[in-house]
Amino acid sequence: MKRLAFFLLLSIPAWAQRDFLTADEADQVREAQEPGARLMLYVKFAQQRVDLIEQALAREKSGRSGLIHDTLEQYTSIIEAIDVVADEALHKGKEVLVLGDVAKLQREMQAKLENILASAPKDLPRYKFVLDQAIETTRDSATTSEQDLKERIRNVETREKAIEEERKTMAAPPEKPKTEDTKAAETPGAAPAK
Repeated sequence: MKRLAFFLLLSIPAWAQRDFLTADEADQVREAQEPGARLMLYVKFAQQRVDLIEQALAREKSGRSGLIHDTLEQYTSIIEAIDVVADEALHKGKEVLVLGDVAKLQREMQAKLENILASAPKDLPRYKFVLDQAIETTRDSATTSEQDLKERIRNVETREKAIEEERKTMAAPPEKPKTEDTKAAETPGAAPAK
């Protein structure tokens, strides 16, 4: 479901999206053509967001909770992008050799986020929901990255087929209900009703 939401987010025009990467980060991602390099960039950006959150928590400063909230949203989007990039690469038959490293680093970030939650900062209620989402998304992504590669490829293929079927269903014109006139016209030798 999260991946479907992410794909829908990607279909929104760029001007309507809230960017989760800086312009420089987006340029780096565009330049990284190999999936492994792209994945490691996303992990690096996610780690930077966690570091930024830890730095913000180290100081009592007004506006801190807003910064933490926004940074957690960016972080979650980056983690979701990791899954999308890995799945797309696997779907295209490309080798993704860094998934073990990605999972290890995600588990480290998950532990840091869980420590933040456990420390219960006084402004936690202002960003607890997005922190919970970030932890859950990281846990799910790490579990997926740790998954057997053949099983993950099967899951990606199954999901891609389901998405394609849904697209076909949505693209097909709805069937018109048959009226008496159309039923009579389809029956050979029947006269239309008057």
